Amino acid sequence: MALVVRYVDRSGWVRERFLDLVHVKDTTTKTLKREICAVLSHHNLNLQNIRGQGYDGASNMRGEWNGLQALFMKECPYAYYIHCLAHQLQLALVAASREVPQIHTFFQQLIFVVNVVTSSSKRHDELQATQLAEIEHLVEIEGLETGKGLNQIGTLQRPGDTRWSSHYKSISSLLRMYCATRLVLANIASEGTTYAQRGDALNGVKLLMSFEFVFNIHVVKEIMAITDGLCQALQLKTQDIVNAMHLVCTTKTLLQTLRNDGWESLLHNVKVFCEKNGVTVPDMDSPYVDVLKSIRQQSRQKDNVTMEHHYRVDIFMAAIDRQLQELNARFSERATELLILSAALNPRDGYKSFNIEHICKLARDFYPIDFTEHEKDHLSYELQHYWLDIPIHPVLKNLTTLGDLCQGLVTTEKIKDYPLVSRLIRLVLTLPASTATTERAFSAMKIVKTNLRSKMEDDFLKDYLIVYIEKEIAETLSEDAIIDAFYMMKERRAQLK
Repeated sequence: MALVVRYVDRSGWVRERFLDLVHVKDTTTKTLKREICAVLSHHNLNLQNIRGQGYDGASNMRGEWNGLQALFMKECPYAYYIHCLAHQLQLALVAASREVPQIHTFFQQLIFVVNVVTSSSKRHDELQATQLAEIEHLVEIEGLETGKGLNQIGTLQRPGDTRWSSHYKSISSLLRMYCATRLVLANIASEGTTYAQRGDALNGVKLLMSFEFVFNIHVVKEIMAITDGLCQALQLKTQDIVNAMHLVCTTKTLLQTLRNDGWESLLHNVKVFCEKNGVTVPDMDSPYVDVLKSIRQQSRQKDNVTMEHHYRVDIFMAAIDRQLQELNARFSERATELLILSAALNPRDGYKSFNIEHICKLARDFYPIDFTEHEKDHLSYELQHYWLDIPIHPVLKNLTTLGDLCQGLVTTEKIKDYPLVSRLIRLVLTLPASTATTERAFSAMKIVKTNLRSKMEDDFLKDYLIVYIEKEIAETLSEDAIIDAFYMMKERRAQLK
């Protein structure tokens, strides 16, 4: 279990630092809590000073009643749990594939096609050679833009629910290599050494040449192109919770805009793609025959549903609606109220969200032990001065994030004039927007502890990981100083003997 601490330093910078790697044999919540408390105690960190906690999607960690977050909340009721926003996005994408039958089927077909084409190095080489030939032909007829970094030879990527943006990259790679992939599948279907290879490849060709597969891949690409920006932003160490919420809101707005106004342009792009690649486009005004309804109604189609209605309502709108529902449903009432009140501190758009009543309520209801009764009463007066000063300050008036505001208050020394506001901003900044740093730290263990070092003890592994992960700190250390320290240690041990 990787443990990372998030804090704001004296200069106002948000820091996330790898603290320890805990070897846990028993994954019950009580054992996990005991191990975390032991690490915090070892580093002289008080449990009562925790103001935020975040874990991955495991139920034993995030459970509201019996999870690890609930145990910490019992001892420290102000250690607010914010479910990892990055995981919320991943869960929304997975939900879209599961809840809309056509999208779920599409992802199964996508994985099937990718596996058939990339199952061996020979096919991988053939795919790249075919792509290279296609690029050379397009460049020769001036059908492709050339330049530095353009037209790179790539490969198909498998989608995975736990890998950042893997679905979007997988879809984009297949669209980019559509012709090459189809040619490779056609070659395997005609020249494969076994009936299984030929049969799978033939099925893959049929999928790529079907209008529904082409339509679905364009729909999912449009949706994930919107959500990918949020997914990437949530991996930043300095991402604050208020700015993350703003990104969630803009993502939902763009999805809603796509739902309302994006159908015509999407259908046009799909038709152009089909005409270019020889895929048959059905008549959108013709009736759509639903297999399930046909069975239930004994082959009598009572509902006059057109092809356009099926693709627009049953797939396009349904996929977007599932995404919006998931993004709207991933916050508890307490967490939502905390985020709404915290937004009053956001400097974006000229401090448009500033609200003295909300800020005072935030300090009074969510961080009561961090402010004395006198400070709670005085906060409203300090905020009045703050409102007349900060939004027009030449350095602080055009900021966009809480992190920038916190740093600006330090550099301009306004922290001395508004210490209570600064303290409240720092408390909000400790709320984790993402567990990406923790997941990267745990993934680093696989790089450090290789087969050659499989017998590495836990203590040495932790020390090794700290140096490997916190490179910017390790770079400040002098090799000579380290050698001298070990040399002095050797001398002291000799004297003790």
